[in-house]
Formats: sequence, C-alpha cells, structure tokens
Amino acid sequence: MTTSASPQTENDFQEMANRYRRELLAHCYRMTGSAHEAEDLVQETYLRAWRSFHGFEGRSSVRTWLYRIATNVCLTNLDGKQRRPLPTGLGTADSQASDELISDHEVPWLEPIPDAAVQVTERDSIRLAFVAALQHLPARQRAVLILRDVLRWSAKEVAEALDTSTAAVNSALQRAHAGLAAAGLAEDTVENDLDVRQRAMLEEYVDAFWHKDIARIVNLLTADAVWEMPPFIGWYRGAVTIGELINTQCPGGVHEMPMRATLANGQPAFGLYMAQGDGTFTPFQLQVLHLDGDRVARVSVFFSPTLFARFGLPEVLHTADLDVRVPAPAAGR
Repeated sequence: MTTSASPQTENDFQEMANRYRRELLAHCYRMTGSAHEAEDLVQETYLRAWRSFHGFEGRSSVRTWLYRIATNVCLTNLDGKQRRPLPTGLGTADSQASDELISDHEVPWLEPIPDAAVQVTERDSIRLAFVAALQHLPARQRAVLILRDVLRWSAKEVAEALDTSTAAVNSALQRAHAGLAAAGLAEDTVENDLDVRQRAMLEEYVDAFWHKDIARIVNLLTADAVWEMPPFIGWYRGAVTIGELINTQCPGGVHEMPMRATLANGQPAFGLYMAQGDGTFTPFQLQVLHLDGDRVARVSVFFSPTLFARFGLPEVLHTADLDVRVPAPAAGR
C-alpha cells in the first residue's frame, strides 16, 4: 500500500518535485559555488528521485527525501574537483593599482547566482562571502555545515542522509567551524532590505560610474573596501587604491558606462555596460556589492558576458534605453 505522500504518476512527481526546485538549486549552489553546475545537479537529483520514487514510503517528508538525494549527488560531483575561490581566497597579498592585470582562466572561479533563480529564507546563507567561505571546507564538512547550520537538520537526520553516525556528524561540524574560524571566515549578518540611505547611495554609485567621477566613487566606498574581479587573480584593498584602479585600468570613460540594477546572492548588483563605436552599449561586467551601512565595503566583479542573460539583463543598450541624457559628441569628433 502506498502512502498518500507518495506520487503515483510522472505528472504527480513533477508537480511535487517542482515545488522545491528553487530551494534545491540554492542548496546545490552552496555546495558547488557554480550556478550552472547547480542547475545540472538539480536535474540529476530529479532523475535519481524519479527512478526511485516508487520506493518512497513517506517515512520522511518529500522535501527531506529530495535534499538527501541532492546532497549525495553534489558529493559525488565534487569528488576530486578543485574548490571554487574568489581572488581574495587564493592566499595572496592585495595588489597595487599599478600592477599588471594577470588573468587565470584555468581556475574554476566562484560564480554569482541571481536571486530570482533561488529560494532562500535567510540571505546570509547564499551571499558570496559565505559561499566562498564554504569552498575552504572539504566537501563532506561543507555538506554537514549546510545541513546543520543552514537547513537546521538534527545530527541524526544528517547522519541518515550521509550514511554515517551522529558522532561523525558532530565531529565534522566542529571541524568545519574550526576551519572557517582559522581562516578568518564567518557568516556575517546582512540586511534583508535596503533602507532609504542605502538606496540613495546606490543611485549615486551608478551616477558616479556614468560620469566616471573617481572622487565620488572613492567617497562611496569604505576606507578598507575590497575589490576583486575574477578571472584576474589580483585583488585590491582600500578606497583610494580602488579609485586609482578604476581611473587607470578601466577602459570606459565619461558617459560610457551605464548600469542596470539586479540582485545576486541576496545582495545588490549591477550589470555595467561599455560604450561601443556604433553608439550602443554592450555587457562588460557584473558587479555584486556588499554594503556596510551607507557605504560599499566589497565589490566582486565578474566579466562573463553570459551572466547578463542569466540575470535577465539586456544584451545591448541603446541611447534611448538610458535613464540619463547622453551629450552629443563635440564637432569634429
């Protein structure tokens, strides 16, 4: 006899499983640090669940059952793979603005994920700094920490999911906490909603880039702000240093860098476009901001053009699309 919790047909299974797709995507993303890998792993989770759903007896909730499958799918996928860092996680000292920009496309860099794609109850658990911190942990410790601290499972539930003992789970969680503490990493608290001052500051941030007003950009950063931009391996500390970097290394000029707002990892983010010779503006970089009060404390910059489509941002902007007036070029130019 099948319990009422057990699906009967493929349609029943799809309806049941799709309720949890966005939160399972968040789970797989925390485990892997890759949005596109997470999507593949959710698909693999559903494939495995579909193959075994006739044996699902309802002894646990459907949600718990799917999380168990997803966690083990992720662990299998992570076996033997490199972790996904950000430049600040490479263990190198901060760079000077005048240093040569060196990129490394062999590193499997951490990726941002759109807020619209995932479902989370606590934004802390999906923000870039926390996901980057998780990457410092071995895969099983990572799984234990997520299941215990983020999903609030009991040690017994985690032990059953990972086919181990509660003592082993408690030990792994203790080692995970110690590992993050030793690396100076923690799950900081972030604001769920932007206040009026923060919204005004972000509007000024966009305007400052449009005018390439370095003094204003510097003033909007905290004194010890951090700027990183994979695949470039260097990272930069200090508002003045970051201002010099943007002034000397960024190819855009005045009225050449419009932005479009989005949300990534529970944080404000902007797609920055670059002016082209034909008068259009095309994707250049996605900036994910971490705020400290009404200042920007960290900017993680991603250069993959495919990110714009993932975040629902236009693939091209025209002058008519801009919220600001673009001055006509001077005669003779």
